[in-house]
Amino acid sequence: MRNFYIKVVYSGDFGGTFAMSELDIDRRINAILGSGIYNSQDNISSRGLTLKAARSRKFFSAKYLLDISFSVLGLIAIGPFMIMMCALLLTLQGRPIFISHRRIGQNGVLFPCMKFRTMVRDADEALKKHLATNPAARAEWDATRKLKEDPRITPLGSILRKTSIDELPQLFNILRGEMSIVGPRPITVSEADLYGEKFADYMKVRPGLTGLWQISGRNDVSYAERVALDVRYVEEQNFWRDIQIIIKTVPAVLASHGSY
Repeated sequence: MRNFYIKVVYSGDFGGTFAMSELDIDRRINAILGSGIYNSQDNISSRGLTLKAARSRKFFSAKYLLDISFSVLGLIAIGPFMIMMCALLLTLQGRPIFISHRRIGQNGVLFPCMKFRTMVRDADEALKKHLATNPAARAEWDATRKLKEDPRITPLGSILRKTSIDELPQLFNILRGEMSIVGPRPITVSEADLYGEKFADYMKVRPGLTGLWQISGRNDVSYAERVALDVRYVEEQNFWRDIQIIIKTVPAVLASHGSY
């Protein structure tokens, strides 16, 4: 059996800052895979990929066509709005307007996941100080990698995150083939630990702009439930389910359930 490894892609920075260096990220993700839970390509590909939907060339062709057409039409439709948001962010927060966080994509490839900047410039330092002096926040962060009361979020950023407007630049990630319209939300290297052996399932598909997690309560559900939803999507994915998820995303975003 062949040893499975992570290919790290360094494809430019869009103004974001990262808590770990590229070498640290590379070492971390390979340490995860070297733990023995996912130690071979054969083991990873043998779980869950026997599904007919996953093997269907027609399904993946339709999904790819949906991704490209949706992202192109979406960018055309909301292009003026995104330009307006850029001007507003530049005026109220200054540069950078965009950030790119290193996230894990399909087959473990790291990619720069784009967002409008919603945090202060020294976000990493602000988080470290907050967690060091707030045990409850530390526990919340360790469990979910999220904070309901996050000191890093700017006033405008809070609105953008609540409405999911901050994620609109990810349409460019979809055009570049790094993400899909529907799939598990892209995770950071540190979150891979929380997936346990299910991390192998996460890596079978491209991360999505929306997914079962988005329409099921988002941050209001536990991380274990989030993992279960991601695995369920991978196992049951089909074209019409993707359409249903896209349709259900609209009222979920408007209601802002679990968004912070």
